[in-house]
Amino acid sequence: MSSLFTPFSALPLRQTRATVSCCSSGILSFYSRNGVWFVLELCLFVLKLILVETTVSEFICNISPNITLGWGLTSRVVVAGHVSFIKEVAVTEPPTHLQHLLKVLQTRGETIISPGTKQGLIPLAIPLSKDSSVGSVTALLRWPTAPPGLDMPVVEVWRSGVRLIARNVDEYIHRILVEEDAQEMSELYIASAEAGEKLYKKGAFAESQIDNLDVYVLKKASVGLFPDVLEKKVLRHFDEGDHVSAMVTGEFYTRKDLFPGFGRPFVYYANILQKVGRDSEAKEAAREVASIAQWEDEQIEFIREKVSDEGRFEDLKKGKDPIQVALDVAAFLLDLASIEGTWSESLHHIAKCYEEAGLKDMSNFILYTDDK
Repeated sequence: MSSLFTPFSALPLRQTRATVSCCSSGILSFYSRNGVWFVLELCLFVLKLILVETTVSEFICNISPNITLGWGLTSRVVVAGHVSFIKEVAVTEPPTHLQHLLKVLQTRGETIISPGTKQGLIPLAIPLSKDSSVGSVTALLRWPTAPPGLDMPVVEVWRSGVRLIARNVDEYIHRILVEEDAQEMSELYIASAEAGEKLYKKGAFAESQIDNLDVYVLKKASVGLFPDVLEKKVLRHFDEGDHVSAMVTGEFYTRKDLFPGFGRPFVYYANILQKVGRDSEAKEAAREVASIAQWEDEQIEFIREKVSDEGRFEDLKKGKDPIQVALDVAAFLLDLASIEGTWSESLHHIAKCYEEAGLKDMSNFILYTDDK
């Protein structure tokens, strides 16, 4: 192993720069502000990092609170932590512009958090940042059996809920930059660096001469499609008394290739149909939600039976593939936990289902938390 420290220069200790090699995490540069005590403290924590396999996030948290780390250092460490977590724990490929999204989120006031702070959240989440003003966490969602090429969506999560924000990181960055540009500001665009230059041409919103920001987002296919924008379009149609356009937009919202895996579009569409008096069609839309969740019945008691040992045995007796049975039970448990309890109470059961389905990596990811 190479030397932990580069030779000190002849400058006074308070101006000395020490470079620390954190194994595979790259080179982290620290500037001494507290003299000898800081250097000694840093040495102790480097030893801890090596000897007890302290995570990068723990290492940063353990540094003296008197040390102020600028974005240049913090971003490299935090991004390295998220990237390595996604590769090694979630066992999937991180989004190309993840580092730029993290910087944008921090610049607009959110606190970047460890990807392992999953306690109490849906176990499929990879936390990115926390908005202390509302108590929600921005995260990526790691699908259990995602087809190749499907991006990880960006979601907002609470203790008992998940809301889709964007289908992928690039679309979310793009939208954030458009919204900022509409306010004639540049702070987030600067923070997004080369990703911003690639995704959005500054001034494009003004050049379009479109007054309404949501209309611009919908018209520009390059920005992407967003659930809240489509829902606001439906509301505008209702405000204008145009029920037909509201229903057409609602039906478009439910296209399965737009927001795969999410049931909210069908719930929203069912509410639209009910509002215009089409109750039978509303029930059909509601059944589609049950189909997405792989529910054969809308009754919670029935779902409880499906996740029981007896329910699994019945499915197997009917000739259902054991792997599919295990995946179905995991999905049922996730749905039940969001309705009537906490996800934490079902973690081990869900992880066991994925392991039985041959998804050992997914099982390990489900169980991972920073406090382990």
